[in-house]
Amino acid sequence: MKFSIGGSLKLAFRPWVEGLENIPAEGPAILASNHLSFSDSFFLPAVLDRKVTFIAKAEYFTSPGVKGKLTAAFFKGVGQLPVDRSGARGAGEAAIKSGVDVIERGELFGIYPEGTRSPDGRLYRGKPGGLARVALATGAPVIPVAMIDTEKIQPPGKVVPKLMRPGIRIGKPLDFSRYHGMDGDRFILRSVTDEVMYEIMKLSGQEYVDIYATAAKRQIADAEKAAKGDKNEKGDKPEGKTG
Repeated sequence: MKFSIGGSLKLAFRPWVEGLENIPAEGPAILASNHLSFSDSFFLPAVLDRKVTFIAKAEYFTSPGVKGKLTAAFFKGVGQLPVDRSGARGAGEAAIKSGVDVIERGELFGIYPEGTRSPDGRLYRGKPGGLARVALATGAPVIPVAMIDTEKIQPPGKVVPKLMRPGIRIGKPLDFSRYHGMDGDRFILRSVTDEVMYEIMKLSGQEYVDIYATAAKRQIADAEKAAKGDKNEKGDKPEGKTG
């Protein structure tokens, strides 16, 4: 199914790619990418000859009915791996274990260090848990990846995608073997994550924001709520009388 889906995506959207030579022909590696759109997990595997396994919500694989079964089959076909995200700590540990398993099989593991999609197209601070811990536990090289313009194809809330060419830039592998086995040191985890995010920033050209994307989403939601409240308050005020 991967090849049929990948072929269809390449034919319809004609994504351009730079740095394909940085993907090893065999052996394990971690692909660390920025995250602009739901479609990122489909475009990157579509341009590679090798399978890439990403983490996906378990709900995508367990929804009932015909639509649920079709969704589950689609996600399995493009290399998505279900992880139960109930409970933040449990979800994180499950994702790390899944990533280590993929690497130990000699395969490619895809991960979004930001942890969620960017709310505004900017690049946000990477979370030090998943990416760095998998890298340091396995010694696998980390390959930075930048998705370009995928958020313009299918913005949040849009069902029908816009036909346009997205881009993918693949950077040179980063070697963190000097820290192998130090996945319990939070300062090392932070340093590794920041180095990867810096390389992604250079590849993507995005503005970097030194807060987590989840915090940015809360700030945006709070601002929208406050603006809506102000609008409603003004609308409820009686009109002033003139003499």
